[in-house]
Amino acid sequence: MNIRRACIALISLSSGLILISGPGTRVGFFGFRTGLLLFAGGLLLAIASFTIGLVALIVPRLRGANPKAWLMIVAVSLALMAGPAVLVAKARGAPAIHDITTDTDHPPAFVDLIPLRQAALAVNPPEYSGSSVAVQQRRAYPDLAPLDMSIAPAEAFARAAAAARGMGWEIVAERPEEGRIEAIATTAWFGFKDDVVIRVAETGRGSRIDVRSKSRVGRSDVGANAARIRAYLALLRR
Repeated sequence: MNIRRACIALISLSSGLILISGPGTRVGFFGFRTGLLLFAGGLLLAIASFTIGLVALIVPRLRGANPKAWLMIVAVSLALMAGPAVLVAKARGAPAIHDITTDTDHPPAFVDLIPLRQAALAVNPPEYSGSSVAVQQRRAYPDLAPLDMSIAPAEAFARAAAAARGMGWEIVAERPEEGRIEAIATTAWFGFKDDVVIRVAETGRGSRIDVRSKSRVGRSDVGANAARIRAYLALLRR
């Protein structure tokens, strides 16, 4: 088979696998494990076409009289590799945990979300896993901490709820009498459902806000929950 045509076939298959992996998982055509495998397969095929194209550019006998075609193959392969490669890099740098909170000693507890998690057959239990997870979190995300606000709890709760809506989360419960907000965050590509609980408590100087974000499936969240908490607290600080 012509090597150039083989590379084009690899690129076509790679793009197809990557493009179907997220939407297919989101609408339920297949499970999240299949979606991740398709995503990884697309990345491997893109790496293969990129490698072959690069070798062809270097070796005159393979390059032939049309180097622009090989340059195009390398460029398209590189573009296909970019998104998955970023995700893989994040996965390698993130700890294998999926439950992140600003209070590792007394994390906010899920209440209203528990039956929804059960109905969705969430693989990860709602309970916090304890010190082993806390140690890994503090090592990986030392910046995560509660937010202290010099306002009354009622006002802090209202601001916390507004910020949760501003994040685009699906609000499941607002319990001002308990200082608790629960919501569902959906990831952009695969449509993974992650659960969020916000706790607003009175302090001597005003209010303290704690946040917990937990993935329903998967061992590692690739840093998504920590990033979500950072973004939420940044929105609250505005």
